[in-house]
Amino acid sequence: MDIIKSIEHEQLKNKIPDLKIGDTVRVHQRIKEGNRERIQVFEGIIIKKQGGGVNATFTVRKIAYGVGVEKTFLVHSPMVEKVEVVRVGKARRAKLYYLRDRVGKAAKTKENTGARIENKEIIIKEEVREEEVPVEAAPEEAPAVETEAPVTEEVVDTVTEEPTAEKKEDK
Repeated sequence: MDIIKSIEHEQLKNKIPDLKIGDTVRVHQRIKEGNRERIQVFEGIIIKKQGGGVNATFTVRKIAYGVGVEKTFLVHSPMVEKVEVVRVGKARRAKLYYLRDRVGKAAKTKENTGARIENKEIIIKEEVREEEVPVEAAPEEAPAVETEAPVTEEVVDTVTEEPTAEKKEDK
């Protein structure tokens, strides 16, 4: 494997949501403010998907206070916590740029009635399970029994002689 491809492969998420153009989604994104982190939810319609591999992105559009807001998210970004599909939309185009000119109810896609809202995930990387290698068994031996060695403590008394009355008289 190429060095660049191996580095990119490490950055990929194991599972990514199955996103389709026209779906209404709720994107949970981590926002870092100073030293604390919180999760912010952005709900809107997916108007485009582009790129592949690590650089794959999707753009979500919503109307907030009468103003259209578009946000582009990296699919494999660690800042994107999760993506929930709220509504399955009908779209016959790859890019829904015409929604930018629409206002109100016309800015929505038709709902695909009868479609199940499933949170399908596409598995990118298979989790590698390490198979246990059988260890060659040594000839059967008696189980080792731990025996405690007797603890011996050596007590050393130091005796200091104090000058007695006889020695004081000699001086």
